[in-house]
Amino acid sequence: MSMFCFQCQEASKGTGCTIKGICGKPEDVANLQDLLIYVMKGISLYAIEARKIGIVNKKADKFIMNGLFATITNANFNKNEFVARIKKGLALREELKDQLVKAGGDVEAINHDAAIWTGESLEEFEAKAPHIGVLSTQNQDIRSLRELIIYGLKGMAAYAAHAEILGYEKDEIFAFMEKALAATLEDSLSVDDLVALTLETGKVGVDVMALLDEANTTTYGNPEITNVDIGVRNNPAILISGHDLKDMEELLEQTQGTGVDVYTHGEMLPANYYPAFKKYDHFVGNYGNAWWKQDKEFASFNGPILMTTNCLVPPKKEYKDRVYTTGNVGFEGLTHIEEGKDGKKDFSQIIQHAKNCPPPTEIERGEIVGGFAHHTVLSLADKVVEGVKSGAIKRFFVMAGCDGRMKSREYYTEFAQALPKDTIILTAGCAKYRYNKLDLGDIGGIPRVLDAGQCNDSYSLAVIALKLKEVFELNDINELPISYNIAWYEQKAVIVLLALLYLGVKNIHLGPTLPAFLSPNVANVLVDNFGISPMGTVKEDLEIFLG
Repeated sequence: MSMFCFQCQEASKGTGCTIKGICGKPEDVANLQDLLIYVMKGISLYAIEARKIGIVNKKADKFIMNGLFATITNANFNKNEFVARIKKGLALREELKDQLVKAGGDVEAINHDAAIWTGESLEEFEAKAPHIGVLSTQNQDIRSLRELIIYGLKGMAAYAAHAEILGYEKDEIFAFMEKALAATLEDSLSVDDLVALTLETGKVGVDVMALLDEANTTTYGNPEITNVDIGVRNNPAILISGHDLKDMEELLEQTQGTGVDVYTHGEMLPANYYPAFKKYDHFVGNYGNAWWKQDKEFASFNGPILMTTNCLVPPKKEYKDRVYTTGNVGFEGLTHIEEGKDGKKDFSQIIQHAKNCPPPTEIERGEIVGGFAHHTVLSLADKVVEGVKSGAIKRFFVMAGCDGRMKSREYYTEFAQALPKDTIILTAGCAKYRYNKLDLGDIGGIPRVLDAGQCNDSYSLAVIALKLKEVFELNDINELPISYNIAWYEQKAVIVLLALLYLGVKNIHLGPTLPAFLSPNVANVLVDNFGISPMGTVKEDLEIFLG
């Protein structure tokens, strides 16, 4: 067996991981993830044909959505989980095929190997996987665009899954995921065809993020400006990480009155901004920083940790028995909390575990401020517009995206510190942990770091930009005094980038490195058409941005 994975920013040597993922993903899991994607492409071929005669198989739709989600970097490392998903996918593919035959659909034309290959055992899966992975596409430009589309779909699926769990879904989003997956099997598509499909992926990405924004704000209210405590109390506690707000809600409900506190970590920080969660007096605040520091912070937290989505780092022995997973997250040896038949999750085991643990060890004190999603910022529109018109605000810098382990990411802290005091940072995602605890001051009462929330809340930043374009009566979003200096790590950042490109945003700086999955020719397309450029030094980039 051999693996090849280059879907995240930490791809080994900037080209790809071939023995074991830098993320900790072993070779066998990487290959099984590739095979699951392949099986889902086969399902998609039948799903497309079924839709032509009015058959919509919701099981297939949701299987594909959750399968894409499970293969995101740092989400699921559990080999047995992927074996089970592949078996389920093959059975589902045959079920959909039988549906088609009974309804008189044309199945004879569906003859791609992804639609007809069968296997039953792990040995058969392991034998097949190396032949259908990333490198099975010989032309590097076609390979690059196919993978760019698939990675965009993975991010799209993650956001769609968060919306779906709150009861919000759109059939056209499922249909597009299937259409795009199937298109990556079509050898007749040219580079131009795939570039067009890439931009369409960005368009549907905007739709997905808008849907998730509607789901979150309708269910939990619009995020409010909030000072979040980063200290600790002297009670046993549970740390919740990831992105799933429904898990957050159910955990808060079930811990109420138990004497167990709840803290957020990583990308769950923005849960502190939602009105619906503020009624819980045992919801304390945020503990720690971005995902990659969890090895030290999970150890010092002392209590159990609930991982609701990525980013999970393979846990160390000293705290592994305190880590629980749920949803699409998985790791061999960890307790996984499933959804019950009533659609709810029972967190009693993790609550009881917390009661037997000491309180968290304090690692810092103070507050951080957030809650600047589009509803809040637009309510401050008069102040913002006046600040721009008066010259008090010279420029906005969108510094959204991901954080990561590489030392080169210190650039983002230094860049934030070096920005002139008449500039404002708009951020979302865990990239903010590089500067959200710095004292950068304010401009006329507006903090210089406006945190919109999770990575999916990058949608808020697009809404804000489009509203400012309207207010200033501009023809082009690029005429605004907004610069984009984006950090990326995994596939949710990919769909955010594609969404920005679809909206017409140009001259984005992307770092700390350009994606390994961009071939030289595809990278040139992005440079020539959209002005995408790599991160330089802080001094060089400030000169470019500020002229």
